[in-house]
Amino acid sequence: MFILYAIPIGVLAGYLLGGRLGRLGELRLRWVPLALLGLLIQVLLFTDTFGSPFGEASTAVYVASSILVFAAVLRNVRVPGMALAAAGAACNLVAIIANGGYMPADPAGVAALGLGGSGYTSSVILTDPALPFLTDIFAMPAWMPAANIFSIGDILLGIGVALTIALAMRGGAPSSQAELGSTGGAPTSPGGADGYDPS
Repeated sequence: MFILYAIPIGVLAGYLLGGRLGRLGELRLRWVPLALLGLLIQVLLFTDTFGSPFGEASTAVYVASSILVFAAVLRNVRVPGMALAAAGAACNLVAIIANGGYMPADPAGVAALGLGGSGYTSSVILTDPALPFLTDIFAMPAWMPAANIFSIGDILLGIGVALTIALAMRGGAPSSQAELGSTGGAPTSPGGADGYDPS
């Protein structure tokens, strides 16, 4: 839920920097269906309404879905802001794998927010977690909507998403433009020195 705050923050920052929301349409991201698939799987995992749809395979499914999301983010690493998001996603994935498919959580934070439900949860309380500095050691204030616990990786991921949105609203050129040879000027002819082929 932490990342949900990154989207409006990114939009607000984009406006404050003189950007326009319409420019987000120029942002070209690759492997979006892969990321959406990973996120959809996690919604099914973590929503109490669905209980535990994957049964004993839930842990493996969670790791696999996290890998899908990370792969999609990494594919777009050249888009301004996405490198930071990729670093955050990598931190979370490393912590989850190192702890057997779970993200260790701070006991005080879990108790303060009253987390837990009938569905699957990736968060567990461990007495001696691996890589504790990468785990969910922070907690949002209980009064915040969708308050949850979060990690350093979540912070990096959220900042990266907000930065990507803000820069795109300012008109920062996405990586796909560079790949297509768009430089803002008129294209050279097919017989030009750079060998540009408009086809």
